[in-house]
Amino acid sequence: MDRNNYGSYFLMDTKDIPGYIKSKAGFFGNDEALTVEEIGDGDVNYIFRVRGAGKSLIIKQAGRVTRLDPTWKLSTDRGRIEAEYLAVQRKLTPGSVPEIYLYDPVMCAIIMEDLSDYTPLRKALLERRRVPAFADLFSTYLVNALIFTSDVAADHLQKKEMVKQFTSPQMCDIFEKLRNTEPFIDMYNRNRILPENLDFVRREFYEDKGLHLEAAKLKFEFMNKPQALIHSDLHTGSVFVREDSIKVFDSEFAFFGPMGVDPGNFTAHLFFAWANADAEPEQTADILDFKQWLLDMVEEFFALFTAKFKAVFNANAADALAKTPGFCEWYLNNLLVEAAGVCGLEMARRTIGLSHIEDLAGIADEKRRARVERIVLRLAKLLILNRYRVVNGAGYTLLLRQAVDDEKKNNQVRP
Repeated sequence: MDRNNYGSYFLMDTKDIPGYIKSKAGFFGNDEALTVEEIGDGDVNYIFRVRGAGKSLIIKQAGRVTRLDPTWKLSTDRGRIEAEYLAVQRKLTPGSVPEIYLYDPVMCAIIMEDLSDYTPLRKALLERRRVPAFADLFSTYLVNALIFTSDVAADHLQKKEMVKQFTSPQMCDIFEKLRNTEPFIDMYNRNRILPENLDFVRREFYEDKGLHLEAAKLKFEFMNKPQALIHSDLHTGSVFVREDSIKVFDSEFAFFGPMGVDPGNFTAHLFFAWANADAEPEQTADILDFKQWLLDMVEEFFALFTAKFKAVFNANAADALAKTPGFCEWYLNNLLVEAAGVCGLEMARRTIGLSHIEDLAGIADEKRRARVERIVLRLAKLLILNRYRVVNGAGYTLLLRQAVDDEKKNNQVRP
């Protein structure tokens, strides 16, 4: 490796970044004093903020192994995938993704816009902050991102070339295992479950063959349905928010897959925020109001998404048969059913599986955490098994109430 001219790949640290960024013309002067801090908290990447005189930017480098397991190797081509996904969405959804200044294929590093004036949505929700415009902004982004990369509106030949461009076998394999298999069959013995919930998970997930059947159907849709260019790992940690704007990023898992993955995966994380608030020992009026706001946002998001999807679909359908009356409704209904199933998969994997999230893992009282995790898992299972009936936001909130009621029946005393 050459730390002087950056002509061959090596994993950078904060000491390497000033020389690296100065080797790329136009960002900072050769004599300019720079400060560097590592700000990444993910499992597979290294993210640095670089500040100079009145200017800052972000460098994101793809590592070759995960932080979860150093024997788990990953292709660094995911850096290219991320940069190219953001370039596509910058054209289709202007203002909704950060600007990419440079992708370096040797160092597998992206130099991009610093979003210091934005807040990660997960952080905002954990602080019980409301983002009133979010459902409107996010639904617009998602509808445009999905429809304009699908065969509905895109040139079929060009879209097939893009499928090859965004093929990422290793990254897809991660989700095929972590999200679509291991919550139901702990085949690698790496699931992480609270001791209090082991029997519950064994009974409700590991031993339920009917649930395994529905999970298998969803898994094979994920593997064999190149419908549109999807983010694939879209959650509240991969969206930055301001009062009047959102920025979607962290798209290294992007590929052509089922449209329902992105809205479903994201919705799961709104329920995680709800669960975090429900674990508060004092259910004050403000906490209750915040929880209701989250559920209202789920319903608002799906109402807006559905209305905008139909409008954009009908205005931009390029395929002659896609314009057939009734086809849009059939197409959208399948998407919404799939979204409900994926929502359940993501809720299960983030509770049972290897990669946990702050919303649940950050609950200090283990009994309270165990209780809300069971509610999350009950909801996950209900969504997977009943997904054909969940075609709007009210379907999600109705099943949440059922999950809460089922938990109360089985555990009459709230911890």
